[in-house]
Amino acid sequence: MRWSDRRILITGASGGIGRELVTLLAQRGARLLIVGRNASVMKELTALEPERIRALSADLTTREDRRRVLEAADDVRIDMLINAAGVNHFGLFDEQSPAAISSMVDLNVTATLLLTQALLPRLLHENSAWIVNLGSAFGAIGHPGYTAYCTTKFALRGFSQALRRELADTPVHVLHISPRATRTGMNSDRANALNTAQGNHVDEPARVAASVIRGIETRARDRQLGWPECLLVRLNGILPGIVDRALKKRLPTIQQHARRPSPSS
Repeated sequence: MRWSDRRILITGASGGIGRELVTLLAQRGARLLIVGRNASVMKELTALEPERIRALSADLTTREDRRRVLEAADDVRIDMLINAAGVNHFGLFDEQSPAAISSMVDLNVTATLLLTQALLPRLLHENSAWIVNLGSAFGAIGHPGYTAYCTTKFALRGFSQALRRELADTPVHVLHISPRATRTGMNSDRANALNTAQGNHVDEPARVAASVIRGIETRARDRQLGWPECLLVRLNGILPGIVDRALKKRLPTIQQHARRPSPSS
């Protein structure tokens, strides 16, 4: 992989993993079109390599902003799309607001699919092109407290697999990569407290970003990051009852942290 020859669109660039991807890929000489909602972070990232990083503040859930991204992508002539944009709301499903559920589906699924579809004709014209989708371990393991989020990440995993097979006779390579818990601003205080209480491993965004780059360089197809998460994903696919029982034992702790605090607390 000659990164200096690559022209890459990164969504979610102002978030934890996306931001680290921008830094690492800029160091490798790639030309980047970065998209995110935090304008100040985008400005900081552009300053890393002003001649090779173009930033665009955009909300991918809106048709107009997706159109602006497509126009910029045509100007840059991208040959790689990294879908890193996403949102998560930790909490019990019956306490999730309709707005919170809709926002997850709109960004994690609908916007990602529509942007990828719109960019596909451009990618198909390249001799070698990539679509990289950042999923989650919760795209293979349904976990209490993350019901709506799991739904979106299961969808992204299925989308990646189906699209990879649909494009098997084209120059477009599809990689789906699933981080485990990662230390980003997307996690609420309650989610962080649950990870601490359960002794969950939590990766730094830079480590995840480096794993994404290794996945591309090794032409991986579907990667789950972290141990024992790799084992749990396989176990959940073969013997889900074992995972059911393990999570049931943890359910009181999960409910304690996921339940919305009462107004009097």
